[in-house]
Amino acid sequence: MSASSPTATARTLSGPLLGIALMILGILLYSVNDTLGKWLVGTYSVGMILLIRSLAALLVMLPVICRDNGVRQLAQAPRPWMQLLRVGVITGEIGFFYWAVSLLPLADVMTYYLAGPIYVTALSALLLKEKVDGPRWAAIVAGFIGVLIVLQPSSDSLSWGALIAIGGSLFFAALMIVTRQLRGTPDKTLLTFSTVSTLVVGAVIAPFAWVTPTGIDFGLLGLLGVVALMAQFCVTRSLKLAPASVVVPYQYTMLIWAVVFGYFVFGDQPKPSMLIGAAIIIASGLFIFMREQREARTKAGQSIAEEVGDNVPG
Repeated sequence: MSASSPTATARTLSGPLLGIALMILGILLYSVNDTLGKWLVGTYSVGMILLIRSLAALLVMLPVICRDNGVRQLAQAPRPWMQLLRVGVITGEIGFFYWAVSLLPLADVMTYYLAGPIYVTALSALLLKEKVDGPRWAAIVAGFIGVLIVLQPSSDSLSWGALIAIGGSLFFAALMIVTRQLRGTPDKTLLTFSTVSTLVVGAVIAPFAWVTPTGIDFGLLGLLGVVALMAQFCVTRSLKLAPASVVVPYQYTMLIWAVVFGYFVFGDQPKPSMLIGAAIIIASGLFIFMREQREARTKAGQSIAEEVGDNVPG
């Protein structure tokens, strides 16, 4: 019996907790990608960024696509209409993000995106029938209050840049939901479809505002695609391992990276309101994490008890 306990516990903990870890890592990589994109969008158009970053990502993925009948898997992807919807959603999200950071500071755009978990939690309860208990709702609402403290809504909140950023956060929330519904699809299929879609959009619009990049900038544009690919893989895998309402609140860590990268890269001084709001957001995220750990241990104990009970002679 003692030999089965660690196995049962590991089997129970690996899904939700590994999903949380991958979401945190994915958001960090997205933040690196966003910072680099903000730097480049000051010189190059959104179309050029989409084109070169997607081309670099596709080149990295090509060996994986061609291996093990990868092309056939793409042609036989399940739920094609849902796959098409995901392609449209992720293309819109990426385009809106780069459009927004060309108009607003990076930290502001990231803060608008932090409203995404509120939309995801509501939609996951309504559409995916995932259980969202009262304490988790309270923690997510507390995190959103922290976002409002950072944002300090004013008349500027209805600027074009803000509206575009809010639209991007809605696309991002929809992407989380659709990806969760396609969790049976191989990772390389999801990544290939999204990469090809942004490549096509970039190829169409890039020629209208083409600026020949320098050698260094061309390398940075390519790096942008590789980092985005890694981030997307982490988030996609996270949503396969755990419910959306559990892992998506960890998008709040995006605010931490906004402060760090904003200070060291762009020289932005964090305001006291941002630090206070960040503390609230981190506290709410840690609460959800500890609650998930406690529930996982409880389920592991119940599983072991049921296993012992089944083996007791009748």
